[in-house]
Amino acid sequence: METSTLETKEITAKSILVPSKLPGCDFVINCYTGCRFGCSYCYASFMGRFVDKKISDWGNYVYAKINAPDLLKKDLIKLKNKGKGKTILLSSVTDPFQGAEAKYHLSAKCLEILADYGFEGEVSILTKSPLVLNVLPILKRLKNVDVGLTITSTDDKISRYFEKFAPNVSQRLETLKKLNEEGIKTYAFFGPLLPHFVANKEEIKKVLDAIHQTGTRQLFVEHINLSKYIKDRMLEELKDIDKSFLEQFYSSQSKDYRSELNKLILDLLKEYDFELLHEIIFHKEMMS
Repeated sequence: METSTLETKEITAKSILVPSKLPGCDFVINCYTGCRFGCSYCYASFMGRFVDKKISDWGNYVYAKINAPDLLKKDLIKLKNKGKGKTILLSSVTDPFQGAEAKYHLSAKCLEILADYGFEGEVSILTKSPLVLNVLPILKRLKNVDVGLTITSTDDKISRYFEKFAPNVSQRLETLKKLNEEGIKTYAFFGPLLPHFVANKEEIKKVLDAIHQTGTRQLFVEHINLSKYIKDRMLEELKDIDKSFLEQFYSSQSKDYRSELNKLILDLLKEYDFELLHEIIFHKEMMS
């Protein structure tokens, strides 16, 4: 596996329960700035500007917001009706269960605070890590919780290529299966749709089959976001890749391509008992 130096630091945050404009989400909790997984397609690489880091540094720094649990206790007091009808996401610009969580347990502590408080809304977790299984006892105490795993392929070699330090996709699928066996509500985040799909029905079916076998029945689907800052970073990191493969990236931004792929996916979903939780996501409007 590729290695690189990781800079870690303990910092204090000014806020932790932050209002969000993401679809179906009222607040986000990000206990870390930066993410060790360093996925080449990650839109959150723009976060570096807030900690004097470059886009190209993404994956090489993780700053732990050590006061996150204390801040959350104070923020929750301000919520009306104990948050009934509201949704909190862990996390939007980092992975809440990356390796640093094994040391700091900040996401776990925040979840425990939500459980102790008796939070009446929904808690949604999105991760690529089997470390989420460590908080199963806490998850079972929450009144309304779901856990999503990002699935980009069924091929560990492909996931490793684009998601340098993230757990293998096979581990993520196994995590979904275990969560389902434990009675935790789950979803899969099928995205971003990587170029090897390019309206390739059999490749897409492999992923849907694998997700289906875990017992998960809800999913999000997302087109790849190729805003300039993401595209530039990917071109640098994937400079040794076959040029025809890169061309497939560019075609993924055309309306015709997306329409073709959307139709293919929606037709395939009819063959399964999946529930699509949101229309297929494409955020061209995100940071550029």
